[in-house]
Amino acid sequence: MYLERNVDKDLETWKNSSDRKPLILRGARQVGKSSAVKNLAKKFGHFIEINFDENPTYTKVFENGLNPEAICEQLSILTNTPIIEGETLLFFDEIQTCVPAISSLRYFFEKMPNLHLIAAGSLLEFALAEIPSFGVGRVRSVFMYPFSFEEFLLANRETSLLMSLKKATTKSPLPELLHQKLKTYLKKFY
Repeated sequence: MYLERNVDKDLETWKNSSDRKPLILRGARQVGKSSAVKNLAKKFGHFIEINFDENPTYTKVFENGLNPEAICEQLSILTNTPIIEGETLLFFDEIQTCVPAISSLRYFFEKMPNLHLIAAGSLLEFALAEIPSFGVGRVRSVFMYPFSFEEFLLANRETSLLMSLKKATTKSPLPELLHQKLKTYLKKFY
């Protein structure tokens, strides 16, 4: 079961953007990056997930150059899934283990701008430090944070309670019963 996340809105905006760039989804380990991408994938006709950590043999696709058309042709054949601009979501997961794949992102922007491409990795910051000039202006980056209390309330269908919390101020605090209910949810969240 997928729980709605704040980053879902950013991903949806990116998906529908006419001037879309390859997207790097950054964040700590186990915050839900892959799950968020897989949830977005439901809105595409085709989805290919290349997990460089689980299947390091995919790194060989990037050894003979960084031409996006050639990379897509090989990945399409290897996964038996078509890669069609505007219809396919291509997901490079744990991309930090394949530095040439990171470098290829800029070429996807230049040569296949209508392809929906997302890259993610929890140790990405270390890999990016190794690349001297990484696709400035050719790649978009979004940071995903751990599951928040706000997201927890939404997952529990407590939209009204969340709205009350957001409206509360020091001059207009929450009524005691709502405060108690929030404390109960906060204890469950922790």
